[in-house]
Formats: sequence, structure tokens, C-alpha cells
Amino acid sequence: MWSIQGESKNVEYKVALPDRSIKYVKTAVAFANDEGGRIVFGIEDQTLNVVGVPDDQVFTIMDAISNAIADSCEPLIIPDISMRDIGGKTVIVAEILPGAQRPYHIKSMGRDQGTFVRVAGTTRQADAATIKELLFEGSNRSFDQTVCLGLEATDEDIAKLCDTMTEVAKSNAKHDADSIKPVTAKQLLSWGVLVERDGEFKPTNAYAILAGINGPVRSVVQCGVFKGSTKAVFVDRREFTGAPWELVEQAYQYVLRNIHMGARFEGVYRQDVYEIPPDAIRELIVNAVVHRSYIDHSSIQIAIYDDRLEITSPGRLPMGQTIARMKEGYSKIRNEALAAAFSYMRLIEHWGSGIPRIIEEVREAGLREPEFLGGDTDLRINIYRQVDALASDTASGVRDTTETVRDTASGVRDTTETVRDTASGVRDTTSLTDDERAVIHYAQANGGITSVVAKNVLNLQERQTQKILAGLVNRGILQRIGAARSTRYVPAEATAANENRD
Repeated sequence: MWSIQGESKNVEYKVALPDRSIKYVKTAVAFANDEGGRIVFGIEDQTLNVVGVPDDQVFTIMDAISNAIADSCEPLIIPDISMRDIGGKTVIVAEILPGAQRPYHIKSMGRDQGTFVRVAGTTRQADAATIKELLFEGSNRSFDQTVCLGLEATDEDIAKLCDTMTEVAKSNAKHDADSIKPVTAKQLLSWGVLVERDGEFKPTNAYAILAGINGPVRSVVQCGVFKGSTKAVFVDRREFTGAPWELVEQAYQYVLRNIHMGARFEGVYRQDVYEIPPDAIRELIVNAVVHRSYIDHSSIQIAIYDDRLEITSPGRLPMGQTIARMKEGYSKIRNEALAAAFSYMRLIEHWGSGIPRIIEEVREAGLREPEFLGGDTDLRINIYRQVDALASDTASGVRDTTETVRDTASGVRDTTETVRDTASGVRDTTSLTDDERAVIHYAQANGGITSVVAKNVLNLQERQTQKILAGLVNRGILQRIGAARSTRYVPAEATAANENRD
């Protein structure tokens, strides 16, 4: 039995054959540019009342629909026309498959005006960015692997990017940093970060993104804290630019500073516990940066409301991807060069595992399952906060020790004190600066931090960063291990604990 449900992204109803074929040809074009769908003739769209089509006109109407779609669309769309019997009445179904030669458009209107897509169950004219995205999908190309017009890169520029990416990879490798092979220009070429033209290396859009060159391609993360559950009243706003790993760290630290944090005590040791799992936050930000559409000049937006964390990534879902498939672990890569670079730098672990892992981590934290919205023009993910969770979790020994931290124009006000007991005594951390706290949080979450990563996290000059790291070492909060370029700074209590086990 064929069930009748309301109009959706993939279904549209027509009570009768319209007097002008363009009224349904637009929808056929939109379905071909998206996931496909069906147009059903003989059902009233508001009431879902089955009216049917006259039996003596069924075949005439079917031919008219088939001819109108085939004659009006470019590239050619051939619908699968069939009839169904519902309650003794005949309806006609025009099935449109997702097309591979995108963008599809109405010939008489031209590509710029005649390209349509489905948005929230309605047919809408595509904007310039969407048409460009469809062009890349139809040609099976990746925008980030396309030469970046107007951008040049010297051998020195390329070598600097290679060195930086190698350092980032080593800092994220934790225990197997020595196994990381340095990035070379040849490697960038194989990923599509560079292309070769007439014996010379040319930078692609991925190069501009990785190098943090915000001009040819817009790579920005906008963060904000809002009072209530809407954007009517904002408390703080920040905009971050730079290399993608810098964007990830800056946005990640911003969120951590602006959500509740409690403490779990195990003996004399204190463990920070955030109301939203930090790993889930970081994974969502990484996904937004690597999978967003860079054709779309909008920014990634991270909004912290009283009731939720909201992350919005620009661009429609890639061809073949749906929210349901994404939640099941199906991975569809939009930016192939960026994805390869992120994988090398250990910013991404296993393809397809990120979203299912986020869902599981949020559930385990006692929060409701993340909410996935949109996908037609952008993707929005909400993680709903449980403000009283930490305060009420006394059974597990967790106490809420913070108020929500807000960033202001004059700096960050943090209401917490990070106190660590170690084998050598209790460290005095009551006078930590905001930058010092950010470094400590990163080192604790990642088992250490390098000067390069600290510089990116703090967005400071190298000299200022070294001064902060040296100060934390002198105060016994961090310990320096290794030498030269392999130097790392690890929490002092971690080192002491390892020594005690030995």
C-alpha cells in the first residue's frame, strides 16, 4: 500500500495538470539537482485529498508530462511516469532521479535564472553560489583542488606551510610523533593543495585555506554568546581568521570558556568536567571547517545560548549525502585536499566515525541527542545544554564550580580556578591569566602542547608565547620535555604520576 504523506524535500503534489507546464518542470529540475523525488498528480497538496485524474485522460496526461519535462530541461531529464490506484482513483506519479550532469535548468530561462533546488520542501531558484557548487558536482571536481586565481606561492612560502603542517601533525600525534613524516611540496601536489602548470607549482584554493590567506577564499569562524534562546540580545561576539587548525583551536577554546564547568574529585586530584563533552565540541568544529562549502562566502557560526550550543556550517550537503546517512556514519567528502591535509595532521581520525561518535558522547553525558537541521542551504547542529546537570550530579561526586564564562572586549573573565595536586605538592594557580588557562586546558586535554600550537591557540607572537610557557614551567604547572623542535610542554602532575608508577 502506497502511503500518502505531506509534501517534503522529495515529494510534491498537484491536484491536476497545471495549465502551464513550467509550474511542475521547475520541481523536476530541483529534484534532478538534489536527491531526486516524485511529483504526484491527482492529490490536493493542503488536504492530501485524493481527487484523481479522469480515466479517459490518463495516457494523454502522462505523455504531456513526459514531453514537457524532456523538452524544457537541460541537460535532458527523462522522468519515469507511472499510474497508481488509491481508493479506486487513479493518480499519476512522475519519478525524477538525482542527476549526474548538474546543474539542470529550464532552457528557456537560461542557467542563471532557470536553475532550481529544493529548500525545506519547496522549489526555489538557486543562487550563484549554489549554481557554482552544482557545477563542481556535475563535473566531479573539488573546489578546493582548483587553482586559486590571483594567488602566487614562492618556494619559501610552500616550505613554510610544509614545516607548519608537520609541526601541527607532530603535536597532535601524542605518542608516535617520531613516526610523522615531514610534509613536502610533492605531498601537497598529490593532495591537490598544489597543482603543476608548465613546470611550476600553482596554489589551489586549499592552499589559500591552509595558509590562512583570507581573501581569495573566505575562511572565518564567528562565535557569539547570547542571552536567552535567540540572537536578540548578545553578550559577546568574536571573529576568528587564520589557518584551519588555528580556527579549530580558537573556536574550541572560546566554547570551553563560555560553558559551565564542574569538578570531579578522585582523592586529592581534581578533574574538570564540562557540561558538554569537549571531544564532541572539538569534533563538530573540525567537521564544520573541513566539510563546509568554501564556494559560499558565509562564515561558520558558533552560537552559545542559554539552552544550547549551535554550530552552523555554510553550504548544502554534498551530492549523495543526507542527514540520515551522515548520522549512520556515511562519509561524503566535499573538500578532498583539505580532508587529506586534516587526516595527515591528525585532526580527523577515521572517516565516517565522527558524527556517530559525537552522538554517543553526548548521550553518555546525559544530554539529549544532538539535533541536525537543514542541509538544503547550510547544516546546523544543536547540542542542548542541561544547565543543572553538574550541580545536581552529587551522586557521582561532581560539583559545579563555575558560572558561565563570558568573553568581553576587554578580555576573558573566568570564574574558575584550576587547582592541581601533584606528587610534589599543591601548585599555586590562583593568579593564572586567561592565556595561561587556555594553554593549561589544551595541555591537559591533549597530553601536552608545543610552542607552535600554543602560538596558534593564543593568537600571539612567538616571543609572547614562549614567555607564557616559560612562566608556567617556572611555577611548576607545566614541565618541558624533549629538545629543539621536538620540545613539548606537559602537565606537571602527569609527569609526576608516571614517575610514581615507575
